[in-house]
Amino acid sequence: MKRTTLSLIAGTTALAAVTAFAALDGPSASGASAAGAAASLPVERTSLLCPAPSISDIADTSYTSYTPVTQGAASSGKAQLQPAAQQSADGTDNSQTGKDSKGAKGSKGSKGGKKTSGTSGRPVLTPKAPGTPATGDTSGADAPALIGTADGNFAPGWTVQETTEVAVGTGRGLQGVNCTAADTEFWFPGASTAANRTDYVHLTNPDDSAAVVDIELYGKNGAIKSPLGENLTVPPHASKPILLSTLTDAQQADLTVHVSVRSGRVGAAVQALDAKAGGDWLAAAADPAPSLVLPGIPKDATDVRLIAFTPGGDDADLKVRLASSGSLITPAGNETVHVKSGMTTAADLGDVTRGEAGSLVLTPTDQSVPVVAALQVVRGKGDKQETAFIPATAPVGTRATSADNSAKGTTLALTAPTATATVKVTASAGSEGGTPVTKTFTITSGTTQNIDAPVPSGLQGTYALTVEPTSGGPVYASRTLTATEGGVPGFTIQTLPSDRGMVAVPETTEDLGVLQR
Repeated sequence: MKRTTLSLIAGTTALAAVTAFAALDGPSASGASAAGAAASLPVERTSLLCPAPSISDIADTSYTSYTPVTQGAASSGKAQLQPAAQQSADGTDNSQTGKDSKGAKGSKGSKGGKKTSGTSGRPVLTPKAPGTPATGDTSGADAPALIGTADGNFAPGWTVQETTEVAVGTGRGLQGVNCTAADTEFWFPGASTAANRTDYVHLTNPDDSAAVVDIELYGKNGAIKSPLGENLTVPPHASKPILLSTLTDAQQADLTVHVSVRSGRVGAAVQALDAKAGGDWLAAAADPAPSLVLPGIPKDATDVRLIAFTPGGDDADLKVRLASSGSLITPAGNETVHVKSGMTTAADLGDVTRGEAGSLVLTPTDQSVPVVAALQVVRGKGDKQETAFIPATAPVGTRATSADNSAKGTTLALTAPTATATVKVTASAGSEGGTPVTKTFTITSGTTQNIDAPVPSGLQGTYALTVEPTSGGPVYASRTLTATEGGVPGFTIQTLPSDRGMVAVPETTEDLGVLQR
C-alpha cells in the first residue's frame, strides 16, 4: 500500500477519534445527544479583587470573608487574600518600599481568621471554614490592594467586604465595597471631577501578564477628550489608582466613566471622596439594559440624585417610579427622564423616599434603549452630611451573600418590582461565636421592605447574611451599614446581585452515531 494511502487512513482515523471525543465531552449542536437540562453545580474556583482602601493616614479598615455552606461542594479547599504590588498615581511601583505593610494591627477575632503584615506575599486573611466569617483589619493610607483566590468548598459564593472608617478630612465617614471578580468592561455613572471631589479609578490586575486599559469619560455634553486615559498599563499582580482629574481639565459634577480592557482583565472600582459631604466607593453598574432597578434607598435620605447614561446611538426616555413600602409610585416632578445618547444626564430627586423604604425602578416609556445608572444618596444636613452610592444591579438570582453585618447598624432592603416573591434570609454564625438563624419573608409586588434581618443567637463578632428567593418574581437587594461618629451619620450601601456560587453545566450522553456521519 502506498504511503499516501496509509497517511489518508491514519488521518481519517484520527479525525474520527477527535470527533467521537467531542460527542462524548461536549454538547450537541442539535441537542440530539443531550441527556437532560443543564445541571446547577457549585463553582470550584473563585477570584476576588479588593482595591486599596484609603488615602487617609487615619483610616481604619476591616476585611470580612465569608463562604456559605453549599450542598454538593467539594469536601475541602482553601481561600486567601494576598497584597497586590501597589502602584502610585504616577505609576511608581511601591511594592518594595514597605508601603504594603504599614499599619497592620492584627486580627479582630480569634476564631474567624488571621491578619498578617502583608509583607513577602504572605496572605492577609485566611478563612478557616465555610459557614463562619473570617475577619482582619489594618490602618493608615498604605494598606495595599488585595488579590484573593478560593477553591474547593471555599469557592461557591465566596464574598469579601472591605469597610473603612475615616474620622475627618476628605471622604470622612464610612466607606464600603464588595471585592469583585476581574472583567473586561465596567460602567461608573456618578463619578465627578468637580472641585469638591477627589475621585480615583482603582484598577487591579490578578494575572501573570500586564493588562492594557482605556478610561473614557462622558459628561453632560458628551465624550470628554482624554488621551491620558488611553493605553494605560497595569502590571501583573498589581493595582493602579488613576486620579480622574489628571485625565482632563474639565470640572464636571456628573460623569460616566467607562473602563474597557484592550488586553487581559482587571478589577475596577471608583473611590468618590467629597471635601464636605463624605464619600464612598462607587461600584460598577449593571450592564446596559432598557429597564433597571436601584434598590435600598435609605428611608432617611435627605437628597437623592439620579445619574444615567446611554452608550448607544439612540436617546432613552425612562419612566421613573419608586417601589415604596406600599406600592409603585411616581415621584412628583420626576415622572420621566430623557437621556441623550452619549451624554450623562442627572436628575435631582430630593428626599424621594419621604421616610419610607424605597427602590428606584426605571423602565422605557416606549422604545427600549440600553442605559446604565446609579444613585448618589446623601444623609444628614449641613456640615454633617455623608454620601453613598447605589448602582443599578442585577437580581439576586439563586443566592446573594453579604458579609460584615452587626446586630445594630445593618439594614437589608428587598424589592420585588414585578411580582410577589418569597425570600429566605439566613444569618450565619458570628466570626467569634453564635448560632445561625433563618427567617422567611414575603415581598409584595411593586414594594420595597427594610426587613427585620435575623441575627445569630449568641452573636459575637460580625456575621453574614445570605438571601435566597424561593418562589415568585425576581428580587433585588442591598445592604446598608451605618455608624455615627462625631454626630456625622456615616453609612455605606452595597447591592447584592448573585454571589455566583452555582454554575450551569450541560449534561451530555454518548453519541457514537457521529462516527458514521
